[in-house]
Amino acid sequence: MTSSPDPQELRAALATLTTEAFRPDLSEIDRLPTLDIARLMNAEDAGVPAAVAAELPAIAAVIDAVADRMARGGRLVYAGAGTAGRLGVLDACECPPTFGTAPGQVLGVIAGGPSAITAAVEGAEDSPELAEADLAALSLTPEDTVVGVSASGRTPYAVGAVAYARSRGALTVGLACNRGSALAAAADHGIEVVVGPELLTGSTRLKAGTAQKLVLNMISTVTMMRLGKTFGNLMVDVRATNDKLRARSRRIVALATGAADDTVEAALAAADGEVKNAILIVLAGVDGPAAARLLEESGGHLRAALAAAGG
Repeated sequence: MTSSPDPQELRAALATLTTEAFRPDLSEIDRLPTLDIARLMNAEDAGVPAAVAAELPAIAAVIDAVADRMARGGRLVYAGAGTAGRLGVLDACECPPTFGTAPGQVLGVIAGGPSAITAAVEGAEDSPELAEADLAALSLTPEDTVVGVSASGRTPYAVGAVAYARSRGALTVGLACNRGSALAAAADHGIEVVVGPELLTGSTRLKAGTAQKLVLNMISTVTMMRLGKTFGNLMVDVRATNDKLRARSRRIVALATGAADDTVEAALAAADGEVKNAILIVLAGVDGPAAARLLEESGGHLRAALAAAGG
């Protein structure tokens, strides 16, 4: 196992990180009126999108590389500790209902395992060996992508995850909030969103967490667009597992086709509730089996299926 770092060396290392920097101008913030504190926090948060914008070329390159691999059957895996790990798990969990991804297609692994999602698991983030074991259980292939997430960019679990994944031939991405991070250096692609010191010194669940959420949203959402999981800005692979999502499915078919309610209902019935198939049934004038065949032949891309059907 990796030996524990010297406490003085660790303090010195943290002192060099922008995300850990102390803001003397905020040293009396706790004495301000609540509204003033809220305004300060809101003003700090407002700068996060600009920091993400500075990394858009790097993010776009990552998305294209991920989509290419996922189109060949690869998986997208997020790996991190603490807040960063929870954000990865959150993004992965939201892909099946939103985009109809298959079980295991998008995954989140967190230092300390599932229990760390709701409670801190002390020391788990300090172990690159734990990251290796977690990823070894997934039997990574060169078509997979592992995104290591860490605000500091030095978390051993995240760096270890990327290093192990790269040794297995997987595509690797390092997402950090400090420039010149060990995580970005260890990965094929580095994304470093520098949001500056936090309102509360070192509390990287704030601006850094927001930045990571924005980037992970972008990676998964645009990748799914590239995989044909959307039609324009409509979620046509939505999985209708509850009343709200069933109502959303009907609305999406209506928006995509302009069809009347009875036509939408009939198409969804013929498509066994599959939104993409129902849209093809309406717009191309085909039956359910033909819609399924056209979509399979087009790799699930609705526009390509419509073109093939002459719609």
